[in-house]
Amino acid sequence: MKELISFIDSVFVFYNDNIGSYLLFIFLIPTGIYFTIKFKFLQITSLPHSFKIISGKYDKDQDAGDINHFRALTTALSATIGTGNIVGVALAIYFGGPGAVFWMWVTGILGMMLKLVESTLSLKYRKINEDGSVSGGPMYYMEYGLKDKLGKYAKKLAIVFAGATVLCAMGTGNMAQSNSISDIMFKNYNIENWMTGLVLVILVLLVIVGGIKRIADVTSKLVPFMAVLYFVSTIIVIAVFFKDIPDAFSLIISDAFTGTAVSGGFLGSVFLITLKNGVARGLFSNEGGQGSAAIAHAAAKTKYPTREGLVASVGPFIDTLLICTMTALVIILSGAWQGGTEGVGMTVEAFTIGFTKIGLGDYAKHVVAGGLILFAFSTIIAWSYYGTRASEYLFGSKSIRSYRYVYGLFVFLGAIGKIDIVWHFVDVVITFMTIPNLIALVLLSSVVKKEIDSYFKIMKEKNI
Repeated sequence: MKELISFIDSVFVFYNDNIGSYLLFIFLIPTGIYFTIKFKFLQITSLPHSFKIISGKYDKDQDAGDINHFRALTTALSATIGTGNIVGVALAIYFGGPGAVFWMWVTGILGMMLKLVESTLSLKYRKINEDGSVSGGPMYYMEYGLKDKLGKYAKKLAIVFAGATVLCAMGTGNMAQSNSISDIMFKNYNIENWMTGLVLVILVLLVIVGGIKRIADVTSKLVPFMAVLYFVSTIIVIAVFFKDIPDAFSLIISDAFTGTAVSGGFLGSVFLITLKNGVARGLFSNEGGQGSAAIAHAAAKTKYPTREGLVASVGPFIDTLLICTMTALVIILSGAWQGGTEGVGMTVEAFTIGFTKIGLGDYAKHVVAGGLILFAFSTIIAWSYYGTRASEYLFGSKSIRSYRYVYGLFVFLGAIGKIDIVWHFVDVVITFMTIPNLIALVLLSSVVKKEIDSYFKIMKEKNI
């Protein structure tokens, strides 16, 4: 059995290293550039308007939907602000060098545009259920939006996406997160994995059984709190090395195009590896183009699809351009990236170096642990909603209750198991979410243009 598992794992690794990562690069970057040029950098120029929407200026309770714009954003952010912001950034730098951060930025900017497009379509084609709740996401705009273009294949494409979403929810959104929590609880506080797993299952089920409204209630409070807490912690370390900030940015930009030579324990890279790691970890961090966040944004109360698309575009801005950059600066400024430590250990080392400078070295592990636990827990509950909607699409509404309890079981399994193979498998499945979604976005680009043009015409007429 061990030999079989090892063989399967090696197949996953081969696919990810030699096929999947390149497919993502080939599809993701050109699609993001295409829409960014087509809509004249709307994700950047519309930021002031997007923040006005999030502030509640345009909220109307009578509009169809389950939650307001702010809660839709925090639900989507809770899924993306996770281990990728702490572990993923460290891995990108470990394997790709500081230059990988630059390509994470590029992926983040393009991701802003892709989330605008996919969430606009998600609102356009969402389904209003008999109880007044809504269901939406890429599977719906694939089935209904592409019906005239692809015929029977539109439904098949939607099924591939929904199936991949269910698997990703169980893996990257669930087991990988609970495993990270139990691992750091054991290493830092010697708490047994099964105990952490049991507590997590109880907490997760208490939230997700209540559906999107309860999930949104929790995330609307948890996301701002954890983001501010982590942001302040990173600012403390960055302030210690304040004079070196220009050099850090210079290193990131120069290394993006040259790669870093092998030195000490650092694996080094050439340009292509730097680029590949930056794009891969950027996608893992903000999920722009993957289509997952569009499921959460589909629940927003609004009659204008573009309005929620603009809200969605803020997600990668906060997640990748702000939070991931803060983590990267801590790692680079502290010099921890040259120490040869991999993953979360690199981030802990970076905070330890910074906090030691001000006599608080012992608190570093608590900062990283606290951030990781909050980030990972929020990811678990948000991805439960994505998986629920995908399961509903595939098997009907009667599957929702069963799915939630199975999801709770996988939280426990993730906490107690060694899941390298799960990470590798999920990386495979992500391509089966992202590539069909990007194909659908391009085929429906004319629909998006009509929605965007119509929205801004209405805003201009109303002088808003």
